[in-house]
Amino acid sequence: MSGYLNESHFLMVEEGFTTRDLLENLLGELCQEGDQQAFFVADLGDIVRKHLRFLKALPRVKPYFPVKCNGSEGVIRLLAELGAGFACANKAEISRVRGIGVPAERIFYSSPCKQVAHIRHAAARGVRLMAFDNEVELSKVARSHPRARMLLGITADSIPSAHPSMTFGTTLKSCRHLLEAAKEQAVEVVGISFHLGSRGLEPQAFARAVATAQLVFDVGAELGFRMSLLDIGGGFPGTEDARAPLEEMAALMNSALDLYFPEGCGVDVVARPGRFYVTSAFTLAVSITALEEIPVEQPGSDGRCDNGMCPAAFPSHSEPSPCSLAEEECGSKKSLVPCPEQPWRSSSLRGPPGHGEDRIADGLELPQLHVGDWLLFGNMGAYSITASSPLTACPQPRVTYAMSRTAWKAVQLFQGKPPQAEDDRESLCTPLSCGWEMAETLCVPPVFTPAGII
Repeated sequence: MSGYLNESHFLMVEEGFTTRDLLENLLGELCQEGDQQAFFVADLGDIVRKHLRFLKALPRVKPYFPVKCNGSEGVIRLLAELGAGFACANKAEISRVRGIGVPAERIFYSSPCKQVAHIRHAAARGVRLMAFDNEVELSKVARSHPRARMLLGITADSIPSAHPSMTFGTTLKSCRHLLEAAKEQAVEVVGISFHLGSRGLEPQAFARAVATAQLVFDVGAELGFRMSLLDIGGGFPGTEDARAPLEEMAALMNSALDLYFPEGCGVDVVARPGRFYVTSAFTLAVSITALEEIPVEQPGSDGRCDNGMCPAAFPSHSEPSPCSLAEEECGSKKSLVPCPEQPWRSSSLRGPPGHGEDRIADGLELPQLHVGDWLLFGNMGAYSITASSPLTACPQPRVTYAMSRTAWKAVQLFQGKPPQAEDDRESLCTPLSCGWEMAETLCVPPVFTPAGII
């Protein structure tokens, strides 16, 4: 074992013990203590399964997990143990990853817009791999980190898209000029980076991006650069209901990579899967702390009921999904039970007063809720683990990590290196062979589906 993760970092879950059991135990403890704070439950075994699935689908691609997607300690330690790299957006993320002992060569400072102080911090911590897509960034790095190894960020389109994931990246037309500028400033450019985001689901977009990268590699070779690294970015789906599963995307990606960068050409390929790894691994539990009922007879009202939950753990990038309701008096036998049979009502969910993201959802059909009830939200692992805000009274929800004994054995067998034998890899990637999903993983059977939540 590499020593990043040990049994003290998570709860060992025995066979037959489900996520529902774990949630019941935690809710029971909170009720006895009178604690209504929100909390996460994270199935680390689900992340193990996702990692092995990624390696099987894209055997040539090394994953670099974007820390901004989920910077919780358990996730970072597990992925470090599995041998993944990390894409960091600032010096805080670099410090977090380096702080647990991850070597600098496994860190990619991926932000295309960097503060000089952060560049110097990266240099001091030994992080060399960085990205740039304009002369300003190039000059900052040349002055502050002469030993940096740079990836030139490109866009596959001749006209940059307005889509947020395509905001950064230079056009093919500008690449030669930027490479010549790097040559003049003695900056080492070692490869090309692109990030299509959700457009990575489009076969033509990905193939065009890889083809463009191959052309820029040729330009770099003409100028004397020895380029050997291709970063294909992220955009991998985090849930099973995505319009294109990982395996379908991977087949198209592998074809494009084999065409433009065939195996043995001397180019290593990395990617930045975030949502894929962590979305389904986390469940969030929040309690109702206040209610406001608006009578039907009130002008403009349809009988809406506002439910207040604190802390609010729903930043704009989160993706709450089907919920279950825990409704019983707090006591020694607190348990999760289905919503009672009664008329459902048009409802809204709000976070704590004064919170910048207090509007969670409107127009939901929910049963009658009461103060003290708990709502469970699945698929909450991506962009939901955020720092506490000094402007609110709601701290960052704590995370309880769990992993089945079988999953832990798989991590120990893996030891940060992919299985060499194909049979071994197949057995590790088959969920039924190891049962690391805690019976039902973190998918609590939905009692209602708040279709209005985004």
